[in-house]
Amino acid sequence: MNPRAKASRLINLKEEEEIQLAMKKIPLRKCIACQEMKSKKELIRIVRTPDQEVLVDPTGKKSGRGAYLCNNEDCFQLSIKKKALSRALSIEISEDVYNQLASRFAGASHDK
Repeated sequence: MNPRAKASRLINLKEEEEIQLAMKKIPLRKCIACQEMKSKKELIRIVRTPDQEVLVDPTGKKSGRGAYLCNNEDCFQLSIKKKALSRALSIEISEDVYNQLASRFAGASHDK
């Protein structure tokens, strides 16, 4: 291979690497209430731990079964109406847990 072709090939490889970096894969998740696909960072993860507790997981790394909700009160209310959270987490959710989550979502809608 002549030097000119070699240089051309190196430039093409560098361009491909730049394109791959620009097209970094963004993880998408579906809101259990409105069924919209959004980036993982836009949603709130609610997790059922192995101890059968239901918690909000701000880090997205707690172990257990997770479900995602949009960060607004409308989706939270819709998930209550459809019992989507109970279905997604495969556990009956108590009124206390819903009240704790409601205060979190009420605070989120006032922040906007």
